[in-house]
Amino acid sequence: EELPQPKEEPQHEKPQTEAPTSETTPAKAVLEELRVSSVTPSSVGLEWTVPKGSFDSFMLQYRDAQGQPQALPIDGRSRSVTVPGLSPSQRYRFHLYGLRGRKKVDHVSTEVMTAVEEPEELPQPTEEPQHEKPQTEAPTSETTPAKAVLEELRVSSVTPRSVGLEWTVPKGSFDSFMLQYRDVQGQPQALPIDGGSRSVTVPGLSPSHRYRFHLYGLRGRKKIDHVSTEVMTADPEDLSPPSMISTNEASTTEAPTPEHPQTEAPSAQAVLGELKVSSVTPDSVGLQWSVPEGSFDSFLLQYRDAQGQPQALPIDGGSRLVTVP
Repeated sequence: EELPQPKEEPQHEKPQTEAPTSETTPAKAVLEELRVSSVTPSSVGLEWTVPKGSFDSFMLQYRDAQGQPQALPIDGRSRSVTVPGLSPSQRYRFHLYGLRGRKKVDHVSTEVMTAVEEPEELPQPTEEPQHEKPQTEAPTSETTPAKAVLEELRVSSVTPRSVGLEWTVPKGSFDSFMLQYRDVQGQPQALPIDGGSRSVTVPGLSPSHRYRFHLYGLRGRKKIDHVSTEVMTADPEDLSPPSMISTNEASTTEAPTPEHPQTEAPSAQAVLGELKVSSVTPDSVGLQWSVPEGSFDSFLLQYRDAQGQPQALPIDGGSRLVTVP
């Protein structure tokens, strides 16, 4: 019942929100122009603008291919989102709400049809990019500004349900990236990635399964360069299910020791504190935490899903919040 039925309401609200802006400019927040930035068979990229004021957060709502309502909480500073896990050739209606606290202040909608599946889009001969590399590097001295080179697709993390990937762009730049792979059923999947990104976490994978990932660097819609890697997802039995116990043991065993050599090695101590819930929807939870001392290379969030299966979500060491979808 969370999804709005009357589509016209936001349009009626708009004139009322814009009329008194001269008196209440600081308090008023306006949401406009929900545009489609990218479409693949299994994802849609959306962008929007906030011409006046600001929102604490956004909430994107839509119905999946089975008609079930889905809700995706988004950080208030964001102006774009990629919605993964969609079905090919399916029409979706997306509703984006701007929130102040828990109150929905403004709302925009758009309708999108996902792309048709294109299995032949995935490259079969994996050696091609390696043959192309030397040719792309030879004439770079003449065409350095125009040339963009993609290198080193590395695996940064592996869990039973996700894989973290990193890459470098030693020369030039790309407008965007596209990660392609086949799911456990052999269906092609495509994940669009922002051109400024150098890492991605691929969720929704199956445990103990071998995946081959193909990362393309794009200029406009043209694929300029390409790297591949093969990864086996982890076995769920490798996870220690009571992960909170191990962290508690670590903190209790390590906490007393720094008191003695604290002067020599305060930098070695890293403390994780205060895991707080920042947002809750019917199908997602936002979490925040603090690191009062030291720093961590990365974080790993573990939990069991509704079926009791262990899930693990790797998180960048600089992050202090995550949304669990």
